[in-house]
Amino acid sequence: MSNVITLDKISKSFITDNIKTQALNQIDLSIDKGEYLAITGPSGCGKSTLLSILGLLDTPCSGNYFLSGHDVSQLDRDQRADIRGEHLGFIFQSFNLISDLTIIENVMLPLTYQSKMSKKQALEKTMAVLEKVDMHHRSNHFPSQLSGGQQQRIAIARALVNDPTLILADEPTGNLDSKNAEIILDIFDALHNEGRTIAMVTHDPRSAKRAQRQIELFDGSIVSDRQLIEAKMAG
Repeated sequence: MSNVITLDKISKSFITDNIKTQALNQIDLSIDKGEYLAITGPSGCGKSTLLSILGLLDTPCSGNYFLSGHDVSQLDRDQRADIRGEHLGFIFQSFNLISDLTIIENVMLPLTYQSKMSKKQALEKTMAVLEKVDMHHRSNHFPSQLSGGQQQRIAIARALVNDPTLILADEPTGNLDSKNAEIILDIFDALHNEGRTIAMVTHDPRSAKRAQRQIELFDGSIVSDRQLIEAKMAG
């Protein structure tokens, strides 16, 4: 099994009003291709900071981050943006859809930065991922015409359209009722079974249990790292 992510002694601190906050402290973490990882822990423990660094939205103060074997720790903003567009798919708690674009335009947006792809190819790829989340029939609607659960399915389709190396999800069920949360987690299960690599931040124990592996952060450090596959099979 090939390695997608390696974090080596990653640390991140912030200074606010001359007060230093250590958000991450010497994090060592490896994520293999096809792994489904839940990142858990109390508020303020460093979960969002870790996801921001994994998603190249932020850079560490020290340590090294290898993505598919390449050190991406200290790239400049443009270089990070290029890698995000090619290799990463993001799913957020608040969906982050653009209100004045149709569903098909929202999902196709990441493909507009790929000059090698024709409009016809982009359209075909977009409809394929909308079918995967069972939302192809709403392609010409606007986000405001959809429920929260439907909007999150669109956000998943948008994250998949670039065929990313890594899917990053930040509290993907946080704004959903239990029924819609189950639908989203079922989609994540299906993606995992396809061999997708997923890292999901969640405060919800039920969501975390759906993952293959769970790490727990506390005060910026990993305090637990355990496989859940055996428990899931036993259950």
